[in-house]
Parts: sequence; structure tokens; C-alpha cells
Amino acid sequence: MKILYTAKATATGDGRDGQVSSSDGQLDLVLAAPAEMGGAGGATNPEQLFAAGYAACFHNALRRVARAAHAEVDGSQVTAEVGIGPTGQGTFGLAVTLRIALPHVPADTATQLVARAHEVCPYSNATRGNIDVQLELV
Repeated sequence: MKILYTAKATATGDGRDGQVSSSDGQLDLVLAAPAEMGGAGGATNPEQLFAAGYAACFHNALRRVARAAHAEVDGSQVTAEVGIGPTGQGTFGLAVTLRIALPHVPADTATQLVARAHEVCPYSNATRGNIDVQLELV
């Protein structure tokens, strides 16, 4: 694989209750564990950052495959829900639901486009076989 771009971010502090920043200064965030996990909440967390990245990446892949198929992409959107919880084996795992809207595309075509986007999206390729990813047309 020929690398076209490398993102670099550094976490400091106390992990989920610390800070994360990118090498170019565009990202500089305080982190807090969610209240649902016993944390203070009130700041972003790794699952939100992963959800934002996955939603943006999948939306880009979706729009690319839809345009190639001459499908209407206006009004499209992707919402990523990233859940975290115990696996039952002493570790934690993630689960993702991608809620995808293609309001101007017939359902059968939209289903095909979503499946194709799931094949080409780098986040989908990275997570395939590692975490449960559900695709839902809304």
C-alpha cells in the first residue's frame, strides 16, 4: 500500500481523562470518560472521535460510489453510533451501527450502494472481522 497521508495524534494525561492533540494543531481536545462508564463526562471521548471519523469516511465512500452509479447524493448523511462494553472475557469491545440516509435513491439501489461503500471504506476495511458493524438505511 502506498501511504498518501499519515495522521499523527498524541494522548497525554490519564488516558480517557486526559487530552489528545494532533501534530498539526488542528485537533486539541480534553477527554473525559462518559458518565455511563463511571466518568465525569462533559468532554469528548475516544468513542465519539471514532464515530466521527467512521461517519465521515463512510459518507465519503458512499457519495463516491453513488456518483459513479449516477445516483442522487443530495441530502445524504451517515450517522455512526459506536458502543463500548465488556466482552465477557475480561476485555472491552466495540460495536458500530451506521445509519445511512440516501433520501433521493430507491431503497433497492440504496442497499446496493451501501454494500459497495462498505467494501471500499477504509474504516470498514479496518474493522471487518474485528467488530460488529451494522448498516441501516433510514
